[in-house]
Amino acid sequence: MATRVRRRPDGQGQNQRKDDPAPLIPVLARRVREVESRVSSKGKASPTNRTKFLVVALLMRSERARVRDDASIPGGTRADLLKRLDGIATILAQIAARDTSLLTLLDANAKPGPAAQQMRRDWLLESGAELAEEDLVIQAPEPPRPVVPPQIAARQVMPQSVPSRALANPFLSPDLGRAQQEYLPGRLAGWDLLSPLYRAFEQGAGGEAASMDLPPKPQIDRFSPPGSQLMVHQSRFLQSVQEGHRTFLLADEPGLGKTAQSVMAASIAGAYPMLAVVPNVVKINWAREVERWTPQRRVTVIHG
Repeated sequence: MATRVRRRPDGQGQNQRKDDPAPLIPVLARRVREVESRVSSKGKASPTNRTKFLVVALLMRSERARVRDDASIPGGTRADLLKRLDGIATILAQIAARDTSLLTLLDANAKPGPAAQQMRRDWLLESGAELAEEDLVIQAPEPPRPVVPPQIAARQVMPQSVPSRALANPFLSPDLGRAQQEYLPGRLAGWDLLSPLYRAFEQGAGGEAASMDLPPKPQIDRFSPPGSQLMVHQSRFLQSVQEGHRTFLLADEPGLGKTAQSVMAASIAGAYPMLAVVPNVVKINWAREVERWTPQRRVTVIHG
């Protein structure tokens, strides 16, 4: 949606001076002083002053480019005008230093909303500038785009846990009239290739076991640091790493030391520097395990 206004006739600009090559600069100087006074007294810029700040920054940037590229302006006059614009830019920087939330408005890609467009148009008319037709049009902001594309949103489903938790809430009355949802079997349920797939993890091509036998437990524990002791399956695993094996699948039950096996195996194999991608809840545990089982290694926890 766009709105239009009539252009003021020549001579009706409040501060129009035919001999002034940059009549917009006094307007910007007054407005930036207003914003500076407000921020100095309140510490924060109000929404109106934020809009003023944005418009001053936009017009100051465009006016600087116009003065610099206008060949009809004498060199001495151009230097004086650029100096005045630098003064406005300095005040903008000082205001942004007091209210750092205004720094984003100094971005050259900051887009003015309808209020800023109208304010910009009014200031240009106040300076007596000749406006093109596109400068008289106020563009409405574009509607926000959906975060999820429509083709993906159409395939989204609500997990069963969401209505289940809503029904389990003691402060909400359960919806007993809702029809019972039919049970939908899994996509692979009844697939005739599931059994061969499972057997492929257990048996190799020749019918033998797909997993290799681990070497016996070494007589002397040469892997664990002083004060710690490995379990039998951990010692056999690390002995296998010592002998040169590099591909493993650790599927032990929780609490049997898979993290310790992993960090010690990486240390024995010389696979450092190493990056371990783990859930957030076990980051600190991994760091502790590295410090405990491989104290000669350094560990850094990266959040994000």
